[in-house]
Amino acid sequence: MFSFLKDYSRFLMPIAILIAVLLFGTIGYWILEGYTLFNAFYMTIITVATVGYGEVQPLTVTGKVFTVCLIIISFGTFAYAVSAITKFVLDGEFNQLYKNRKLNAAIEKLSDHVIICGYGRNGRQAAQVLKRHNRRFVVVESNSQITESITHKFSELVVTGDSTKDEILIKAGIHKASAIITTLPMDADNLFIVLTARNLNPKITIISRASEDNSDTKLKIAGANNVIMPDRVGGAHMASLVMKPDVMEFIDFITAEGGDNISLEEIAYDSVSEELKQKTLKDLEIRNKSGANIIGFKTATGEYLVNPSADTKIIPNSKIFVLGTPDQIRKLKDILA
Repeated sequence: MFSFLKDYSRFLMPIAILIAVLLFGTIGYWILEGYTLFNAFYMTIITVATVGYGEVQPLTVTGKVFTVCLIIISFGTFAYAVSAITKFVLDGEFNQLYKNRKLNAAIEKLSDHVIICGYGRNGRQAAQVLKRHNRRFVVVESNSQITESITHKFSELVVTGDSTKDEILIKAGIHKASAIITTLPMDADNLFIVLTARNLNPKITIISRASEDNSDTKLKIAGANNVIMPDRVGGAHMASLVMKPDVMEFIDFITAEGGDNISLEEIAYDSVSEELKQKTLKDLEIRNKSGANIIGFKTATGEYLVNPSADTKIIPNSKIFVLGTPDQIRKLKDILA
């Protein structure tokens, strides 16, 4: 309720002034001149609007003095109220407030979503991959021309503002988000967002872009889980395409570009049902029950195992990496849940 009053104060204030003037005039004529409430209201309207109609009934001296006072009071306030309301509607402020309230309501319903800070080249690429995998995300971009041009299927989840500010990240749902991707061109801005995001949500996964060679270490110290340097990654990827093109194209296919055809997923220890925890990979019978394949395993100490043995146990803080079609992955998650 208080939020509504604050957002629409510029619209509600002139309306309140207008209503106050009408009430003042109506009650005045009702008490001083003995008018009925309707006639008192009618007399107030024609007096405030200065339309020039005659009195409902002859006024006493007291009534005439009151009418003069009402005209003086309403002359400026009525004009101000009408112009303020008209300006509020015609300038698009009413529509913008409606959009903001709709955005806040939509974000309020989100949880485990991704926040993308910056909608430049890297931000768009991240959005395309998330959209392809039907992952909900909120875009935060300071350039209003860019935000107004966004037309993807999550285009209602766009916050126009400076993502280095706490209130903007809070508006984007930082407290309930599972990850944040910051792709701003300046490393200092990305560093500030990393610090803010880690402070607001200690458990969130933070992926940051870096341009300078020495920035990746600082960003990780600040709290980033992963730091991506597009120029370095792009050069290494191109060199790998020269050395082993088919392998790299296959990796691209099974990670982000595979889309609806194939999925490479990670299954965390916490997402496995209690009766399957501490069991071996052989006990799970993932291949027989779902058709998906276990291709990797991350131990509790962070060591990665490729093609782990069947005797490998599912222990706390470990993860299983599986490859399969979306249907196989869904079936696997149902089995393990």
